[in-house]
Amino acid sequence: MVDPVQAFILALIQGITEFLPISSSAHLILVPIFFDWSDQGLSFDVAVHIGTLFAICAYYRAEITELFLGVLPSKEASSRFDQKKNRKLAKVLLISTLPILLAGAFAHSIVENFARQTLIISISMIFFGILLFLADQRKNKSRDIGDLSTKDALVFGLFQVLALIPGASRSGITITAGLALGLSRDSSARFSFYMAIPVIAAAGIFKLAQAIFNKDLLQLDIFLIGISVSFISAFLVIAVFIRYVSRVGMIPFVVYRILLGVLLIIFYA
Repeated sequence: MVDPVQAFILALIQGITEFLPISSSAHLILVPIFFDWSDQGLSFDVAVHIGTLFAICAYYRAEITELFLGVLPSKEASSRFDQKKNRKLAKVLLISTLPILLAGAFAHSIVENFARQTLIISISMIFFGILLFLADQRKNKSRDIGDLSTKDALVFGLFQVLALIPGASRSGITITAGLALGLSRDSSARFSFYMAIPVIAAAGIFKLAQAIFNKDLLQLDIFLIGISVSFISAFLVIAVFIRYVSRVGMIPFVVYRILLGVLLIIFYA
């Protein structure tokens, strides 16, 4: 059973870490262990997924509207939007999303049963943090989202599959892919966030089905805390991250990942 304080803390952590390259899943696994809390349950996971999904959709509402209307086969849409550009982006997003949906469907139980261990999380935090650092050191990072090809989309998709490993970070691994492909920091972050929309939606639907099947239902107040706190915190994090990522770079997140990974190894030992 999740109490209001626990709900607030977990929703805040989800909102802050979901879109930063530091792994939200690792934090949501480790924090209950640290405080000796019982598992928060599927319904609460659904609540925070809804909150973060609403946050990313609210922040990019103009881009999402343009993308949706821009692919419609109508004269009005063709006169208002660049249909060629939007259809290309829709294709790239679809290709980059399919691998993790397929892998998640087949490997979900394996990840749940064998990969949610402190040592695996700590090694993953360090290893993928180093990869993020190396990708961020690439000199030529001048490409934009509009430059992405079908091949680039497949690279993003295969990288995103690695996010199934707790500690890898979905946003971290996709930003790493973007930087490695020569995208700017800003473009890498934006495309990572675009990719998050179908993935978070799919994960939320999957967990909702599980919660209904297992009759794992939350009290309304706890559910609303999960949605509202994760929404507000995620929206603010997206706004700040996008605004400062080009100047700040990935070093602060790399240092955080490595320090946390080392501390977890010490704890594990």
